[in-house]
Amino acid sequence: MVQGLVDSSGSSFTPLVVVELAPDTKEEAIAWLQNRITDQQQSGGAELLVEQLGPGVGAQEKENPNMFLVGATWQRLLSGAEELGLFKEFNDGSMRAFTFANKHNFKDFEGDGDSFLSMAECQYIIKHELDTLRARDETHVPGHTEAKLYPGKSIVRRLQSKGILIQIFPLHDQEELKRLSFSWYKKVKLSFQPLDAIRHYYGEGQALYFGFLEYFTLALVPMALIGVPYYLFDWEGYDKYVVFAAFNLVWCTVILELWKRCSASLAYQWGTLSRKKAFEEPRSGFHGVLGFNPVTGREEPLYPNAKRQMRIYLVSLPFVLLCLYLSLYVMMIYFLMEGWALSLHEEDPTFWTGILLFVPSIIYAVVIEIMNFIYRYAAEFLTEWENHRLESSYQNHLVLKVLVFNFFNCFASLFYIAFVMQDMVLLRQSLATLLITSQILNQFMEAFLPYWLQRRRNKKMIRKIQKAATLQDIELPLAEQVRLEADMSTYLGTFDDYLELFLLFGYVSLFSCVYPLAAVLVVLNNITEVYSDAFKMCRVFKRPFSDPAANIGVWQLAFEAMSVIAVVTNSALIGMSPQVKAYFSESETQLILWTVAIEHGLLAVKFILTFLIPNVPKHIQIKLARLEFESLEALKKKKMLEASELSKSSR
Repeated sequence: MVQGLVDSSGSSFTPLVVVELAPDTKEEAIAWLQNRITDQQQSGGAELLVEQLGPGVGAQEKENPNMFLVGATWQRLLSGAEELGLFKEFNDGSMRAFTFANKHNFKDFEGDGDSFLSMAECQYIIKHELDTLRARDETHVPGHTEAKLYPGKSIVRRLQSKGILIQIFPLHDQEELKRLSFSWYKKVKLSFQPLDAIRHYYGEGQALYFGFLEYFTLALVPMALIGVPYYLFDWEGYDKYVVFAAFNLVWCTVILELWKRCSASLAYQWGTLSRKKAFEEPRSGFHGVLGFNPVTGREEPLYPNAKRQMRIYLVSLPFVLLCLYLSLYVMMIYFLMEGWALSLHEEDPTFWTGILLFVPSIIYAVVIEIMNFIYRYAAEFLTEWENHRLESSYQNHLVLKVLVFNFFNCFASLFYIAFVMQDMVLLRQSLATLLITSQILNQFMEAFLPYWLQRRRNKKMIRKIQKAATLQDIELPLAEQVRLEADMSTYLGTFDDYLELFLLFGYVSLFSCVYPLAAVLVVLNNITEVYSDAFKMCRVFKRPFSDPAANIGVWQLAFEAMSVIAVVTNSALIGMSPQVKAYFSESETQLILWTVAIEHGLLAVKFILTFLIPNVPKHIQIKLARLEFESLEALKKKKMLEASELSKSSR
């Protein structure tokens, strides 16, 4: 467990969250912020406990003295759980919103409830309380006249935007982290991931990502099993890919529908399925002219929607189109290089010219990754400049920009080879090279590089505290643990992880019928991805705050859009196969019409399956309906009781 502390009032508490202020923060600003954190809720405070972090072992002058540890009493955490509407398991096995009055009716609530909430839930509650701290009658942050305040303004967001608040992050629990690491990635074994333990430590958002990664890997196994003999016994039979393409059509639809059910089951089990979404506050980077929000009645920045739309359609959209044109230009250069390598091989076929045939594809795959990387930063800058008020709106626009470019950049050449050049041999070669190269680069960037950088940081810290043992085997003093975690890389969320899975899903569902080993390669990649991602979460990154997600969000729509494109692509590939063409040898127009008709029919079947397969399993629907019925009955009884008391008092 994290070592306990005693705050200035004498109350003992477990430090859960670290607040780091800039080294040049004024003393009056620090005192004011500490008071606001510890003040009673009735006075506009967060009613939390806070203590300044002491100097570490062998303290140096460059160490930031303005680091604070924040915790709370169990009574405060339980009331915060009620405010947030956290769902916990009731004694009858159902999931219900926690209420302090009925606390003893909840399963696992014992004594004072000091083990009822997970550490991730406690940290999430503290983060919420800090985020909801609002200015009262202050006009600016004390000692910092440039940091203007007005009644109702979020204090944390203002401190972040002005650079006074450097970071807020939750602390790791070293003992629990060791147990999780051992069961998760330290032993190589063929078993399911400990999703409940991941959810308990990191929250539902992370657990759903790893759940989806595991589900996607298992869903690929049938395709991989079919692909291996197909590859071994039918290597040169490109005209016999019709069966594999037909399998792709069914597979990509069914697995996504079944995932919705799996996701709903996990979300219900973890208490996020029926939880009401919290009111979304403006983003910290949002700016505008001060005005009144008609919903909250609070004073906050307002920004004209028409101005935002102009920025999107007059600047962002043309920029994205320009990037797509550049991607197309690079693709044409790749085809010129491919033609040059092929002509050399045909003139003088040797072993080295045979190797040279793969060089253009490898170079192109590396260039694609570089372009995706550069574009990502440009997309983030543009989306920030568009000045979206809500974080959800910001994320949706960013995802759309990144997905459109990445899809075009990664798959445009494959579409061109398949449907313009109609060269299945080159399509197979290009798909294999792009897939293998991108996987190698991703593993290097996501696993090896962060690990190497973190090892360098860890060695400096270990040298400073004069210990010879490795980091995993020593018990660091609290001050050193906090400073070590403060220097760790910040986890930026699951965006890049889902994007990688989205592109892999595209490689498999769109064109794997011409390269059956694609599914095998993706399965192997996903297995290593589980271990590398688990290692990064436990050893490389700061612990992220819990994200009480009920599903994978906008990524579900992205995967479903890819599955629709996969239906169209595989239908076209079937229509181009020699067997099918043989039936329509006299009329190419008739072939096209039949292909389009079948493709439309398959899309219709896909959407019918979407409606036929319920997103939420029947037994969970019944439990949710029963809970809603009981809530309505309780509300009726409460109203009847209030009415009878009112009639008695009026007599």
